[in-house]
Amino acid sequence: MFVQQPIAILDSGVGGLTVAREVMRQLPRERIVYFGDTARAPYGPRDPEEVTRFTREIVDYLIQFRPKMIVIACNTATAFALEDIRARVNIPVVGVIKPGARAAIGRTLTGCIGVIGTEGTINSGAYEDALREISPHVHVISEACPLFVPLVEKGNFRSFETYEAIRRSIGHLRKFPMDSLILGCTHYPFLAEVIQEVIGPNINLISSAEETAREVSTILQDQERMSRGEVLPVHQFFCSGDPKLFKSIAQQWLGEQIELTPVVWQVPKIG
Repeated sequence: MFVQQPIAILDSGVGGLTVAREVMRQLPRERIVYFGDTARAPYGPRDPEEVTRFTREIVDYLIQFRPKMIVIACNTATAFALEDIRARVNIPVVGVIKPGARAAIGRTLTGCIGVIGTEGTINSGAYEDALREISPHVHVISEACPLFVPLVEKGNFRSFETYEAIRRSIGHLRKFPMDSLILGCTHYPFLAEVIQEVIGPNINLISSAEETAREVSTILQDQERMSRGEVLPVHQFFCSGDPKLFKSIAQQWLGEQIELTPVVWQVPKIG
């Protein structure tokens, strides 16, 4: 019996669901196997070596499903582990940083772009490098926002606590002449409504999800590996933390029931 090879998508938690939803929208015939490492989130405060090790472990787990492509739908893991994973597997591996940078360059009119992300992503300088690779004279304003991922992982998308955390973290960015703000963590689109309230209506919020899904589509087309089946696929979801919370957030975000399997990891402390 023929089994459709899936696209494997991984993230430190629920954030990669923003990418998964866009892949599902643009490529509805493609089957997705998703892993959210919710037990070990957030990745942002962790050492690069630890993030790389976690990413390897998840990829090793997902390989059993014989994916035709891997999407690292986590900015921190993309910054630290993308090239390592590409060297370890013989299938295409897509990250989310370069697609996000391309989307921002395509939207900005002033050439002044803000980037918000985890400590790991911001400290890596990966977005600055990706943006300047496309447009050398772009002005980049970067800000780490460590409070955001824990809010999303708790499902706390709109509350006074959320608004205050976002206001304290990025309210000062309004003084800069930027016209675009990259949500440099795939968790952040869950908070987009409040981020927009805080940063102001004239700033374009840039998510890498749409551009990443477009890159996935392009690669599959070039390799002639697009799924052609008439029956819509059944996606699989795995998480390492609280399955009830993950399932609740996933179903709310994706707008459909999901099949979820908990996976037990050893969870080291941060620091």
